[in-house]
Amino acid sequence: MKRTVISFLCICALMLGCVPLAGALEGESLRAADTLATLGLVQGTSDGDYDLDAPATRAQAAVLLVRLAGAQADAAADPWFAGFRDVPAWAADAVDYAAHQGWVTGVNETSFNAAGNIDAGDWFASLLRMLGYEEGRDFTLADAASFAWRAGLITRPCDGPMSRGQLFLSMQDALNFPYRDGSETVVERLIRLGLTSRSAANALGLLDTTLSARQLADRSLSSVFKLVTYTTQESVDNNAPDFDGSGFFISADGLAVTNYHVIHGAMEAVAVTQDGQCFPVERILYYDAGVDVAVVKISTLSESHVRSAFPPLTMAPSGSADIRSGDIVYAIGSPLGQGLSVSSGVVSDPARGISPYTLPCILNTADTSQGSSGGALFNEYGQVIGITSGAYRDGNGMYLAVPIEAVLTADLTGEGQMLREVRSIMYVEPEEPPLA
Repeated sequence: MKRTVISFLCICALMLGCVPLAGALEGESLRAADTLATLGLVQGTSDGDYDLDAPATRAQAAVLLVRLAGAQADAAADPWFAGFRDVPAWAADAVDYAAHQGWVTGVNETSFNAAGNIDAGDWFASLLRMLGYEEGRDFTLADAASFAWRAGLITRPCDGPMSRGQLFLSMQDALNFPYRDGSETVVERLIRLGLTSRSAANALGLLDTTLSARQLADRSLSSVFKLVTYTTQESVDNNAPDFDGSGFFISADGLAVTNYHVIHGAMEAVAVTQDGQCFPVERILYYDAGVDVAVVKISTLSESHVRSAFPPLTMAPSGSADIRSGDIVYAIGSPLGQGLSVSSGVVSDPARGISPYTLPCILNTADTSQGSSGGALFNEYGQVIGITSGAYRDGNGMYLAVPIEAVLTADLTGEGQMLREVRSIMYVEPEEPPLA
C-alpha cells in the first residue's frame, strides 16, 4: 500500500465559475452551436452568427429546453397558461409548457423574468427536471449545477450567469446523456420522435457508442474517488491517514467498490471526491479477501453539507465475459494519492490466473501506480469491467484488474459491518504485491 508521509487535510474545493468564451472554449461553443443547428435545435443569424458571448435569457433557455425535449408540438398544442405577464409571444408556448411540466418556475406568480440572464443553477435544475430527476430526491436547487457536473451531464464545472455559448455547450453535452429511467438518451428520443434524422446524428458522431479517453474522463471522473484509511486511533485523532487507494460509486445513494486490501485493517476510511469533499465510509456491505473486492456504503454527509446523490458508474452487464485480448481499456484511479488520473491501454489477457487471487484477473496495459488500487477499469463503451488491483513486480505494462463479476453477483442487501468489526480478518498477500 501507498503510505501517506504527510498529514491529509480534507478541504472543500472551490467550484470554478463558467470560463469566459475565449480561445479553445469559444471554438468549442461554435462547434456546439453548429451541431445543434444541424439537428434543428438552434438558429443563428443570416450570416451564421450565433452571438455566443451574449447573455442567455430565461426566455431563450425555456425555448431551447423544450426543443431539446422534442416537445415543440406539445407546447404549441397545450392551452395551459402559467400566469406570467412578461413573456414575449415568441417564447410564450415554451414557457407555459415548461412551467406546466414543472421544468421551470417564475420569480413570482405573474413574472417569469423572461429577459433576465439565466443562472447556471436555474438552467441545470430545469434540465435535470426535464430528464426526469426530482428536486429534493436527486438534487437541490442550490447544487443543481454541481450535481450536473458530478453526474457527467456536463464536462466542466459551471456557475453564475450563462452566455448563449455556454448554454449551447451544455445542450451538446446533454445529447448523449440518458433520461433518469435509462430508457434512451436525449438524441435517441429526438430521433424516435422524428425531429432529427439518424443519419444526421450519426454524421455528427452522436451515435458512436465507443468513447475516446477524453469522453470517458468527462463522463466518469466524478464517479471515482481517492480513499484514505486510518489504521490506528492515533491516526484518526490526528487526522493523519496511514494509507490511500481508490474507489468508485455504483449507486446514487453511496454504494461503492474498492479492493479489499485497501480497507483491510482500517478503523476508519474517507472517500475524497473530485471536488475535494470528504465523505466517511459508513459500513462494509460485502467483501471477499480472496477475490480482493469490497463493497462499502459511503455517507452522503460531509463536514460541510449533505450530498443529494453520487454519480454511479455503469457496470458491464456481462462483466468481463465479452472482453478479448487487444480490446481497448481505460483506467481511472488516484495514483500516488495525487488526485484522479486517466490512462489507456489494451487487454493483454482477459483471464490471467495468479495466486492467491481466486478469480482470474484481467491483465492489461493501462498504466496504474500505487494508490490506484480500487479504481475502475473500463471497456471502450464506458462500462466498468474490472477493479484495478495490482501489477507484476518486474513487468512492464503488466497491470492486473479484478473482474467486476464478483460485484455483479454479490448480495448487497444486508446491513453490513463497521470497518472496525472486520479489521482483524486475516488477509493473505498476493504473490505479486498490489499497487496500493
